[in-house]
Amino acid sequence: MTSFQSRDWIATRGAALRGEVAVPGDKSISHRAVMLAALADGVSHIEGFLEGADTRATAAIFAQMGVRIEVPSASRRVVRGAGVDGLRAPAGVLDCGNAGTGMRLLSGLLAAQSFDSVLAGDESLSRRPMNRVIEPLSRMGAHIDAEDGGLPPLRIRGGQRLQGIDFESPVASAQVKSAMLLAGLFARGETSVREPHPTRDYTERMLSAFGVDIEHSPGFARLRGGQRLRATDIAVPADFSSAAFFIVAATLVPGSELRLRAVGLNPRRTGLLAALRAMGADIVEERAANHGGEPVADVVVRHAPLRGIEVPVELVPDMIDEFPILAVAAACAQGTTVVRGAAELRVKESDRIAAMATGLRSLGVRVEERPDGAVIGGGALRGGTIDSLGDHRIAMAFAVAGQLADGAVAIDDVANVATSFPGFDELARQAGFGLRAR
Repeated sequence: MTSFQSRDWIATRGAALRGEVAVPGDKSISHRAVMLAALADGVSHIEGFLEGADTRATAAIFAQMGVRIEVPSASRRVVRGAGVDGLRAPAGVLDCGNAGTGMRLLSGLLAAQSFDSVLAGDESLSRRPMNRVIEPLSRMGAHIDAEDGGLPPLRIRGGQRLQGIDFESPVASAQVKSAMLLAGLFARGETSVREPHPTRDYTERMLSAFGVDIEHSPGFARLRGGQRLRATDIAVPADFSSAAFFIVAATLVPGSELRLRAVGLNPRRTGLLAALRAMGADIVEERAANHGGEPVADVVVRHAPLRGIEVPVELVPDMIDEFPILAVAAACAQGTTVVRGAAELRVKESDRIAAMATGLRSLGVRVEERPDGAVIGGGALRGGTIDSLGDHRIAMAFAVAGQLADGAVAIDDVANVATSFPGFDELARQAGFGLRAR
């Protein structure tokens, strides 16, 4: 039974993780590849596209706006771009599903269109505040209405003339930066974004691949409006956040040696590797290559005992999506691990700090929850029941925890795993996990 069919899992100790694993394509890059290909002049081919609910929702939105997207086979897309001035008014609401990335980036892109649009999402996404993108886009001249507290749906008024601005972001968020840059493509003058800490540069790299003249360095990006995009072919690397669950599992489960093939290793994404190595993990990178401006390599992981550390705060922006699985690694390490500087986790698919603290405590772990992180005491895990709160990363993190626990770990509400990692449970079982549907 796959993740699409199962709503609950039972995770129990399995076998040592051995062999090779190919995880699905990078979700963040898949979103951006479809968006920029839709705006480009000409035909773009995308290989390795993530067949997840979130990325399919983004592709469906552009189809609603008149972009022809063909699916010759799984994980492939052929996008016949409409050009920067070729999108058409959709007939109805644009449903982002569970995709916060899709909604935030689309808000920047749609703010400059000639037509009105409405961005909506599922119950989880409808609880995620969007003010962090609404406010800077409004400074550019966008008109975006939301529910109280900046919650979706977002009603975007078309026909606004946007003006480029020099924006100093108060938060380190690649989604905010990307929304501003996409709006800047349509704005008069230059748009620049400065960040308090460098974040992922997927958008900058991909804009450059599509022929946009963009200046960028860690923590800074600038482009001028009025440029056109030219079609290009994109090879999407394996998603690092998806690989992270197997990296930690192979580190923790005795006797494991696992190779993860062609994983994207964007330096603004891989803070978890640095943190795990500081904890004593045995992780090496082999067969390094470059796919469309993105560094990739095989990641080879062998079992190694971990020790608790104080995670350097400068690593946190580069591992914000990996906090749930880092928390599991910390719970299985010797000593105490301290994470701070991660307040953004409060507004993810769930409040991930609270969700992980609650879940780990139910497995017997000592956790002190803090406003911007947690203090986690390592030790033995017992069995228990976990409410994933519909958060895909929480669900997969506790599937890993179940491989180390003394009893069965029941994980409720796992259907949203399909948003980022369809077929996770099947692939995990093939690698050696004890994991079954309940």
